[in-house]
Amino acid sequence: MYVDYFGLRENPFSIAPDPAYLYMSDRHREALAHLLYGLKSDGGFVLLTGEVGTGKTTICRSLLDQVPAEVDLAFVLNPKVTVCELLETICDELKIDRPDNASVKALVDRLNARLLETNAQGRKTVLIIDEAQNLSTDVLEQLRLLTNLETARRKLLQIILLGQPELRDMINQPQMRQLAQRVTARYHLGPLEREDIAAYIQHRLQVAGCDRAMFPAGAVKQINRLSKGIPRLINLVCDRSLLGAYTLKKAQVDAAIVRQAGQEVFDRQSDGNRLPRLVAGLAGLLLTAGVVYGLTAMNDSSAPPSPLIQTEQPPQTAPAETAAPQVPEQVVTTEVALSEPGAEPPLSKAWPDGFGFDGTSEAAFADLAALWGLSTPLAQEDPCSLAATSGLQCLDRRGGIDSLKGYDRPAILTLYNDQGQAFYVLLTRLTDNRAHFLANGEQQQLDIAALESRWFGEYRLLWQPPTQFQMALFPGGADSNVPWLASQLEALGIYTRTDSEVRLEGTLLGALKRFQFTAGLTPDGVLGTQTMIHLNRALGTPGPRLQTAKAN
Repeated sequence: MYVDYFGLRENPFSIAPDPAYLYMSDRHREALAHLLYGLKSDGGFVLLTGEVGTGKTTICRSLLDQVPAEVDLAFVLNPKVTVCELLETICDELKIDRPDNASVKALVDRLNARLLETNAQGRKTVLIIDEAQNLSTDVLEQLRLLTNLETARRKLLQIILLGQPELRDMINQPQMRQLAQRVTARYHLGPLEREDIAAYIQHRLQVAGCDRAMFPAGAVKQINRLSKGIPRLINLVCDRSLLGAYTLKKAQVDAAIVRQAGQEVFDRQSDGNRLPRLVAGLAGLLLTAGVVYGLTAMNDSSAPPSPLIQTEQPPQTAPAETAAPQVPEQVVTTEVALSEPGAEPPLSKAWPDGFGFDGTSEAAFADLAALWGLSTPLAQEDPCSLAATSGLQCLDRRGGIDSLKGYDRPAILTLYNDQGQAFYVLLTRLTDNRAHFLANGEQQQLDIAALESRWFGEYRLLWQPPTQFQMALFPGGADSNVPWLASQLEALGIYTRTDSEVRLEGTLLGALKRFQFTAGLTPDGVLGTQTMIHLNRALGTPGPRLQTAKAN
């Protein structure tokens, strides 16, 4: 969501084990050195352990990029197998022909023949097993027996095991002492040191195309406290923090954003019902406050009325000619203002019970597609791909009402019921604080405040990019978007086209930044999805609008 906003080429804090993002701290450098030693040594086991998320798999991926040409490699990713299945996997990795349903002896014989053949050619064979803590005792014993395959001068198979600390404990058991004696090198990878965290974060940002500092010292301190130096947790917190900075339209991540990100990453993941309980507790607190105030008011008639919570009062009989119109009864009424003559009646600020609770994302997308004149089957597995055939693209974002107003397109909102389960409604129109919703064919008009306890900023909308727009255009870039952008900015009266524009630079780049600034975007000069949609809005391109009754 925030990649275009910060001018990044890609998400810098993905938890995928991409070796391009490997930060070589002293500990990671030493761990990689142990694995490289395993590639060069003869026989036995090399053991790399570490807590979840410390970077073992990423180091292993980096190792795979450095495998010498004379090494044949077998890589096992799923070690939850039987002895026979493990041998079959090793044979398949080394491209050894084997019959179906072969016995253990037959598989070992074929493997031994191949190892002798490669050894005669001056080559060696290495077996790497990731997530090795999932190996059973009998499979570990079979691995030990494989290290018995040898000639008079050298072992034929080198085995590298990567796993969580439980693997180390397994091998140290008395019944595993024969295997433990064959471990020629072992290393336990711990979390990053405090002084490495800032450098780790900046390294990943630079790889993704960002050279400026996004996380000041205060934010890094919070990340260290939350993550305990575990790289995967750092990635999760940083990713959520950048999303928060994007939502707040900030150029940097501050400590407050990191604290909120930590709450979202850890508290809500560990306890999915925490939020509904918090909402229920707050409602109970408000109700208690109303009761207490009512009792106090009965004993003190001079007490001023509460401006926020109006407790239910005994009915008053008024003359017919001065009777006020009745308002639908609310459980809790907050800040209800008197309406001017002829004004629309106030709307409910509470989400109606049951409205949209069974709404699916497929049904909501079908309603959204209909606004664009498309027909989308409810059973469509990838409705965005279907929309793409009509020249439309999906945009999934997390933000607030202001960001939706900026895009000015109807949007599918992801809401949550009291049990924390997601449901989906379509926001079709927005005028001031009056929101129009559609779910399962039912329409509702509500005060936008009704979203406060149900919506956490997740939405999807459709938009129509120009035919030549395929990917973001960065400052200095040259593609077919450059002349198109020049003509669009000229139509907006903020640039004079020369018909010689080749690159996004100079006065054209300055005009784009001025447009971004006036549109409330970060003036980074990147022609990405957000800027393109705001250009569509400014130019009045066709399609349903969120803040107007009709499409342009």
